[in-house]
Amino acid sequence: MSHFCHSCAVNLNLPEFVGPVENYCKYCIDESGSVKPAEVVQEGIAHWMKNWQPDIDDETAMARAAIYMKAMPQWAD
Repeated sequence: MSHFCHSCAVNLNLPEFVGPVENYCKYCIDESGSVKPAEVVQEGIAHWMKNWQPDIDDETAMARAAIYMKAMPQWAD
């Protein structure tokens, strides 16, 4: 069964993504073990989106990342 980060949905079954806190990847947790601010996570997701959608601009990537985050348990309204 897959286990995903509650902040960005990265696959936590892959050891290279496992963070120091259960249910969160190493990219979404800071040095103290707290979830990084939403804006920081959003920038990371936008960067990831631009890696596989290189033709989108920064503004579009950030907007798509914001929508994507609403589906994550950490950021659900």
